[in-house]
Amino acid sequence: MTRPATPRRKLIIVACAMLVSALVFAGCATSSSPEPASPTAGGQAVDGDFLAAHDLGGLDAAQVIERLDTMPVADRPADLIASVQPDALVLTDDQERETQLPMPEDEVYISVAPYRTQTHDCYFHSLTTCLGELANAEVQVTLTGDDGDVLVDEVRQTYDNGFVGIWVPRGIEATLTIEHEGQSGTETISTMNDDDATCITTLQLT
Repeated sequence: MTRPATPRRKLIIVACAMLVSALVFAGCATSSSPEPASPTAGGQAVDGDFLAAHDLGGLDAAQVIERLDTMPVADRPADLIASVQPDALVLTDDQERETQLPMPEDEVYISVAPYRTQTHDCYFHSLTTCLGELANAEVQVTLTGDDGDVLVDEVRQTYDNGFVGIWVPRGIEATLTIEHEGQSGTETISTMNDDDATCITTLQLT
């Protein structure tokens, strides 16, 4: 006969469930504003052997971002962290090697995970570990500059990790609106500074 759960046993079960939930939705490597890459990152020599070892040889920052952010979650490398920062894509692996790829001079990559009920803290987007709530969902994305110009107005599909990536011109503040199945949310994003966030997980659909 199964014994009824004691109060202590119930507490342990609840704690375990909360831990599992946290691991699912708190996959980003950084949860607060970390130190950005060195301002001279763009002038550093790229470690070609490092990139080749992770099947990224010959790719620039934009191409690595495209490959990793759109990759099915099950296929993502467990031995690689790729942190998207305004001025550099910082790559580190489980052997404590690191290299940096300079970002485009005129654009910043910002990844957004719209959510309904559950989210996580994030600042610099991690291409291999960040997970959002709405995977493979069709969303309407609108990005409007502070001068009123509409920079993006299109239907997109979130990636398997629950994020949708947007290349945003440097040196602006803009209003991002995402709509999905009758719900919408809005956030202000900035590319004015070298420590601005590249990971937006605070856009709630209501």
